[in-house]
Amino acid sequence: MAKLPIALQLYSVRKECEQDLPGTLKAVAGMGYDGVEFAGYYGRSAPELRAMLDDLGLKCAGTHTAFRTILGDELEATVEFNRTLGNKFLIAPSVPEERRSSRAAWLETARLFTEAAERARPHGMLVGYHNHAIEFQPMDGELPWDTFFSNTPPEVVMQVDIGNALHGGGDPIPYISKYPGRAITVHLKEHSATNDKALIGEGDVDWAQVFQLCEGEGKTEWYIVEQESYAYPPLECVDRCLQNLRAMGK
Repeated sequence: MAKLPIALQLYSVRKECEQDLPGTLKAVAGMGYDGVEFAGYYGRSAPELRAMLDDLGLKCAGTHTAFRTILGDELEATVEFNRTLGNKFLIAPSVPEERRSSRAAWLETARLFTEAAERARPHGMLVGYHNHAIEFQPMDGELPWDTFFSNTPPEVVMQVDIGNALHGGGDPIPYISKYPGRAITVHLKEHSATNDKALIGEGDVDWAQVFQLCEGEGKTEWYIVEQESYAYPPLECVDRCLQNLRAMGK
C-alpha cells in the first residue's frame, strides 16, 4: 500500500504563521510535510495562499472553517475559497455551545451537517466535524460522537482527533472501524498520562493500531499532525513529530 500523505495543522505553529506565513510554510515544506490544513488565513486571499502552496509543492489537506460558514448563504463563498485552495475538506472544528448542550441539540446539529453535505456534494466537496474532549463524554446515555455520526450520512467526514478524545477519557480508535470509510482525514496527536508535552510516538497511543485501522476500514486519505503543547519551539516540535512518524514507517 502506498504511504498516506502527511499534513500539518497550521494551528500547531500559529504564532509563527502570524509573524511570517511564507517563511513558516517554507520551513514546513522543508521538513518533508506533504501538505497543510489551515485554521485561519492570516489576512491572505485564496489565490495568494494557493500560490504559496504551489511554489513549495504543498497541498491543502483541509481547512478548519467556522460552523456558520458551511450553512445557508455562506456556503457558496466557502466553496469558492476552498476550490481555489485545491481543497475538498470543509471541516468544522467546533459548534456553538447551544448546538451541543443536549442529545436533542446534537441531533439538530447532525441535521444541519446533513443538509450542508447535500449542498456541498455537487461542488465535489465534503463537510466534516472535528472532535475535542466533550464528544467522548456521555450525555443523555450516549456519547455525542455516536449521536452525531449515527445520524449523519457517510459523506459527513469524521475527523477523529486521537489526542483530544483520549484527553476527554474516551477511546476514539474503535470508532475508525465502527464508522467505516468516514475517517478520511485524521488528526495525529499524542496523549500521555505522565507527560503533557509528549510528541507523537512518545506517549500512550497505540499508533500501530491507529495506522492499521486508518489504512483499512477508515479509508483515510490524509494524516494530519497537530501539536498543541511544546517541549521545544513549535517548529522543532512538529519537525520531531514528522521524523517520529517516519521512524514508524509512515
